[in-house]
Amino acid sequence: MTERLKALLLENIHRDAVSSLESSGIEVSTRPGALDEEQLTAALEGVQLLGIRSGTRVTEAVLSRAPALLAVGAFCIGTNQVDLAAAAERGVAVFNAPFSNTRSVVELAIAEMISLTRRLTERNEALHGGVWDKSSKGAHEMRGRTLGIVGYGNIGSQLSVLAEALGMRVVFYDTADKLALGNARRTESLEELLEVAHVVTLHVDGRIGNAGFFGERQFAAMRPKAVFLNLSRGFVVDYATLATHLKSGHLAGAAVDVFPVEPMAQGDPFESELRGLPNVILTPHVGGSTEEAQQDIGGFVSGKLRDYVTTGATALSVNLPQTTLDERSGTHRLAHLHTNTPGVLATVNGVLAEHGVNVEAQVLATRGQQGYLLTDVASDYAPDVVHALQAMTQTTRLRVLS
Repeated sequence: MTERLKALLLENIHRDAVSSLESSGIEVSTRPGALDEEQLTAALEGVQLLGIRSGTRVTEAVLSRAPALLAVGAFCIGTNQVDLAAAAERGVAVFNAPFSNTRSVVELAIAEMISLTRRLTERNEALHGGVWDKSSKGAHEMRGRTLGIVGYGNIGSQLSVLAEALGMRVVFYDTADKLALGNARRTESLEELLEVAHVVTLHVDGRIGNAGFFGERQFAAMRPKAVFLNLSRGFVVDYATLATHLKSGHLAGAAVDVFPVEPMAQGDPFESELRGLPNVILTPHVGGSTEEAQQDIGGFVSGKLRDYVTTGATALSVNLPQTTLDERSGTHRLAHLHTNTPGVLATVNGVLAEHGVNVEAQVLATRGQQGYLLTDVASDYAPDVVHALQAMTQTTRLRVLS
């Protein structure tokens, strides 16, 4: 089956992903930048696997016109650029890399906190302009200062550990119950965190409910001369309001890596209210863009795509039921995605029994409205079995994998 599969990888995904897929007999084509909706729709004709980063949006309109598509790999942490529900309804699995670039993002956050707290951006600009401005005014050590982490997931919690190693006090706020690492202290509210933190850094996810999460009320509540960082999602922050608080002197500095609208390709123009401000570090969504992280992500996500099309494994899928089944010799594997209603398993096994097909191994998992059944059957069976399973009213997608 894999000899007939085609993969399209966009946005400069690491070469290891290409090698991994090609070694499994999958034909791979690559493009350097992101694609808009129409371009992506045209490019997906006859393509079963799609690899993207954060710049390409896989919408319901795209999915509805890509019947061959089996899986999408988001070679990054976030998956808000993919319509996960629409993908699940069409039996398209979505995978991401929730851990692979954590360290890279954390190290960038540490570097930016130190740079802003020591006023390195202003010192650098002055010296490049030929001005020798040697002064300790407004420059501080990180030791003894308080870091406020908003969102205590994989990135936030690791940042917490490294910040303590620098001698910082750490407080965090998260809507979910999270175990505090080291000496970090959980605050009962965001307001409590903003009141005490010298540095506030956002590490929230891309759910729709987080849009506009941080605006005038939150910036006004931050302590005077605090520093603000956003390495999470661009749409969670009101950047016009941030610019106002920076220009007024209420905030001492900011570092921003993500934006509500980002250029789709290298060299495209970039606009922001924060451009030109001397106490602001702007980076082009490079939190996870280290060679180490991208190599790890390339191997990890491509492996998930490969396993899904060859064995049906959905471990760590973000939109389909998660399950795996050990491979067996001398069997055929049926991967049956279906609407999660009572009696599907009995119906499938009834079809197999009616055609005299013996089940060698089987596993069923459900997730919301979706059910996913992997079944290994004896090597001999009639094509009528496949036709009967496809004809079931609950069937979303049926694949014969081996």
